[in-house]
Amino acid sequence: MKRKMRLIALVLVLALAFTSFVGCSRKVDPDTDGNNQQDDQNKDDDKKDDDNKKPSKVQGVTDTEIVIGNTAAVSGAFAFVGVPFNDAIKAVIKQVNEAGGIGGRQIKFVTYDDGFNAATGMSLTEKLVEEDKIFALVGHFGTPTVSATIDYIQQYEVPMVYAATGINDLYFEKSPGNPVMAVQPIYKTDGRVMAARVFHEAIFGANENEKMPQDAKIGVLYLNDDAGNGILEGIKAQAEKDGRTPNLIIEAVAEGTYSTAVQKLKDQGVSVVIAAMNQAPFKETLVALNDAQLEVPVFTSYTNADPTAVDHTKHSDKRPIYTNAWVDVLSEKGQNDAQAFVAAIAQADLSEDVKTSYYTNSFATAGYIAAVVFIEGLKRVEAEGLDLNWDNYIKVMENGPINIPMGGTVDFSEGKRWGIDSMSLLKYQFTETNGEVAETFVAVRPIESLTEIEAK
Repeated sequence: MKRKMRLIALVLVLALAFTSFVGCSRKVDPDTDGNNQQDDQNKDDDKKDDDNKKPSKVQGVTDTEIVIGNTAAVSGAFAFVGVPFNDAIKAVIKQVNEAGGIGGRQIKFVTYDDGFNAATGMSLTEKLVEEDKIFALVGHFGTPTVSATIDYIQQYEVPMVYAATGINDLYFEKSPGNPVMAVQPIYKTDGRVMAARVFHEAIFGANENEKMPQDAKIGVLYLNDDAGNGILEGIKAQAEKDGRTPNLIIEAVAEGTYSTAVQKLKDQGVSVVIAAMNQAPFKETLVALNDAQLEVPVFTSYTNADPTAVDHTKHSDKRPIYTNAWVDVLSEKGQNDAQAFVAAIAQADLSEDVKTSYYTNSFATAGYIAAVVFIEGLKRVEAEGLDLNWDNYIKVMENGPINIPMGGTVDFSEGKRWGIDSMSLLKYQFTETNGEVAETFVAVRPIESLTEIEAK
């Protein structure tokens, strides 16, 4: 089992954001007669009283059933993501239902194939909400569908738990009651944590026990896409908060410009480089850093915690590579959580070969986390003896941090909607024995929240 847990660890520190929403609004019924003014104050008061007595919105809940749903790409180019993701959600639901459900109610999961298409995803989301009458969207899938439906979700006020994308449209600084509850790290949050590590960690210097000097120049390389721009936004936000904005030297990269951008950072004398990008451009950046012999620490996204991105023959100890990570299966909690994940998959209605492949599948893990976090909300409603409706569900989700399986916590309290901000810090290392090379990322800082990092 220990070897299995290590295999899971290797996979799960890779990109759980496998692809790559807007101001909070409320659905308001327009006046039927805009010229009809109520002059009688008593009528105004009566109307307010009536509004206060309106029942909370709810659908998809009966005495015996709770209906939830999503649309996901289970065919086409992204089926390798959508199939294990949904299978893991089903595995958790099966486990819960066989244990008696929630408050005696069985959970029913309705899902459709959107083919990773925004228009299809929009249409099917409307079908789920307005025809199937689901209680909540669970594991809302992929950048196209999430982007297309975020306004609709907020206007309809249907709870959405876990979005399988990291786009910044999911980020709300403070939005109490917002039905959008992203879990996996949002790019902006990823960027904030990355920058906070640079600004606050005593990890620099010859003995790796010094903080970055206040006047140090910080190079930022970013790709002009959803991930790069999203991460950059977070870096800028954290720099502004920590008074480091004047220290940032920002350069965009694109095909054919990596070397030029890196050379500009070197000429400016940067002491560290933050790479705001995903896997392929990160590989290109490492090549350019090596070619320019720019030997300073490199910090990057959790999506790049992949040893295959690094050419160990060109790696330098003077250019250590650090990444965020939001999963942990090596601590005692992480081991227990990983075993619970394996147990859920083991009981699923799947072939033994598929089950075995899912034990180390990051997309199955993401689906598992989505379902577990959603069900935590149902358990909180039941524990507090509340009626199961949308208002109460969102209220209890905002009651305090929620433990993430194989991870830290996500905190929706006071309207926070920025996904997980608790991450560990990993460092690339390799060893070579008798011609055999072993590459990995090892934890140099435990899972810590952004607030904890900022306090250092």
